[in-house]
Amino acid sequence: MPDPDAVRPIGVLLCGGFSLSELATVLELFQSANALSQLDYADDGRTGYEVSLLSLAGGRVESSSSVSVWTNSVEDRRYAGGFHTLFVAGGLVPRHLLYDERLLHWLRLEGLRCEVVIPIGEGEALLDAAGIERSASRLDCAMQASTGQDRITATDFADMATGPLREALALIERDLGSALAREVAGHAMPRRQRNGFTAAIRTTLSGGVSERIQASANWLEANGDRPVTIDDAAQIAAMSERNFLRRFKIEMGVTPSDYLLHVRIDMSCRLLVETDLPVDKIARRCGLGSGGRLAKLFRKHLCATPTEYRARRRHTND
Repeated sequence: MPDPDAVRPIGVLLCGGFSLSELATVLELFQSANALSQLDYADDGRTGYEVSLLSLAGGRVESSSSVSVWTNSVEDRRYAGGFHTLFVAGGLVPRHLLYDERLLHWLRLEGLRCEVVIPIGEGEALLDAAGIERSASRLDCAMQASTGQDRITATDFADMATGPLREALALIERDLGSALAREVAGHAMPRRQRNGFTAAIRTTLSGGVSERIQASANWLEANGDRPVTIDDAAQIAAMSERNFLRRFKIEMGVTPSDYLLHVRIDMSCRLLVETDLPVDKIARRCGLGSGGRLAKLFRKHLCATPTEYRARRRHTND
C-alpha cells in the first residue's frame, strides 16, 4: 500500500491541442484531495499530491480552446526522481513528436518508473510510439484487491465514468480512501459545472495575475450578459487598449475577447441547467446573439448541442 504520509508527485505531459477542460478537472481533483486530506489530517503533516505540467521543451503549450498553460521541460533536473503517476495529454499530437527519440526515451524511462501511466485524449498515440503499456489496468487490479467496502463506482459521477478522470479519482481512492475520494468528487464536480471554462483558465495560470488584470477579468465576468468593448475593459485596468491587450494575453494566457466568450458560454451552461428558457432566449441573454451561434459554440467546446448538454447535466444532478 502507498505511504499515506509521502508526497505523491504527479506529472502531466502536454502536447498542443490538449483538452483544457479535462486537464483542469484532473488538476482540481488533486487540489481538492490535498485540501480535504489536510483538513482531515491537519496534525499528521500529510502533504498529498504535487502536480507538475510538462512538455518536451518547456514554456507555453496551447490547448484546443486556444488557452495556453505554462510547462516545465521534461529534462528539468528537479524531476529526476520520477513520478508517482504520469498523465500524457494531447489533442493532435504533432507527427514529429512520434519520432522524437529524446521524448520517447524519456517516456520509456518514466513508464518503467511510474506506478501508473494514463493517457488523456490523443496522448495515447505517444504511448503507442514509445511502446508503453497502459498501466491503468494495474490500478484496476490494485483497487480490486482493496478491502474497502464503500468504493466509488462509475455510475456515481457520470462525467468520471471513463478515461483519465475516473483513473485520477480511483488513484485518490486507493491512496486516501473511499470516503475522502467521494468527498473530492462531490467537491470538484459541482464547481466545474458552475464555473467551467473561466475556472479552467484560472486553475492553469502559472504565475500571479496583477491586480489591474484581475479587476478587468472580474469585470468581464460580471458584465458578460451585456454589450461590452475591449476599451471598456481596458479602462477598468487603467491601461491603453494596446497595452491592455498585450498584458491580458501574457498574464491570463488568452485574449480578452476569448475570455469574454468563455464567460458567456459559462453563463449559457448555468442557464441551461437552472432554467427552462428556450435556447434562443438564453443565447440572447448571454450576449451570444442566436441559438444557432450558441449551438455552434457548444459543439466546438463541449462536443454537444445545448439541448443535449441540458439533458445530461440535469440527469447528473438528479
